[in-house]
Order: sequence, then C-alpha cells, then structure tokens
Amino acid sequence: MNPIIQAVEKNLDFTQNKTLKQMVYDAFRKTIILGDIPAGTRINEKEFSDVLNISRTPIRYALQRLVSENLVEHRPRIGIIVKGISIRDAYEIYDIRKSLDALAAERAMKLMTPQDFAELTALLETGEALNAANDVDAVLKNFSDFNAFLYEKSQMPRLKAIILELQTYLVYFRDVAVRSTNRREEALAEHWLILRAMENQQAEQLQ
Repeated sequence: MNPIIQAVEKNLDFTQNKTLKQMVYDAFRKTIILGDIPAGTRINEKEFSDVLNISRTPIRYALQRLVSENLVEHRPRIGIIVKGISIRDAYEIYDIRKSLDALAAERAMKLMTPQDFAELTALLETGEALNAANDVDAVLKNFSDFNAFLYEKSQMPRLKAIILELQTYLVYFRDVAVRSTNRREEALAEHWLILRAMENQQAEQLQ
C-alpha cells in the first residue's frame, strides 16, 4: 500500500460518532499536520478511494475543506498538492496562542481556589518527577494537562475551544521541541513561574 494512504488510514477512526465525511476530513487533517504527508505531495483522489474502499465524495469534501484551511492547494492541471505547516505558520499560530493562553491564565487566576492551586502545584511536581525519569511522552502529556487545567479553570468555554483548535496545528512542532532535554526543563521552569504569578495575583508578571 502507498505509505501516504497507509498514514491516512491509520488516522481514520471509524469508532467515532461522526459522519464518514467528517472522519475522512479529520484523518487527512491530522496526517498532514503531523507531517506524515510531506509538503509537495500530490493527493490522488481516485487512488485513495480505490485503496480505502471509500467513495470519492467524502474524500473530495475533506480536500475542499483542507484547501480552505490552506493545508493543501488546488493547482490547475495538476490536482491537490499538500502545503502542510511551515515554520512561518507556526510562529504566527504561536503568537496568537500566547495571547489567548495569557488571557485564560489571567481569568483562571482570579477564579481559582486554594484547592485548585494545590492541585496545580501537584501537577507540576509530577511533571518534574516524570522529567527526571526521562519519560518524555508522559512529560508531554503533563504539559497538556497543565494547559487543560488552566483552560478549565478560566471558565471560558469558547476561548478553550479556540485554543484547542490552534493546538492541533502545533502538536508536531511542540513534540519535536520538547523532546529536547533543555527545552523540557525550560518549559517546566516557565510553568512554575506562571503558577507563582497566579498565586500572587500578578497579572503583569503572568503576561
């Protein structure tokens, strides 16, 4: 099987309570964002349909949505070509994400209880232990749990939804960066600074 098709098939989850069009779109999107379909790759709609035994309609729907997201492009007389996420894209998304994260953290700071702060402290202590054990995958999950905790405590569901949508684009870059020991230690130190600023109700420092 074509390795590109195999990568998409791996991310095609039929257990979800979604339409086939949505599942195919999700699979293509995830595969492209994770970099498993290299930029410049041409997507052959018919080949995907034949190999995956799926009609061309949901595949065409997925590709049209990906064109609108600028993850792929339609080139006349050539077809659909993968663009992927560039470093420039990542910087732009990170800048947006930073502003939204700061807003979520500041809102959470004002609403969190002493018990919430104790829970967040315990979460960071767990992250330190996991990092010391060099359990990289668990550290990555711990970082995600840290962010998710702040989003939940901000009590801003729409903001949370927007941030999580952006986060999808950044998973690949984050995982590459955080696998560096130095970057993991820096991130942990930053999380502790965020916690201290929140405990002291220092909005400027938190920003």
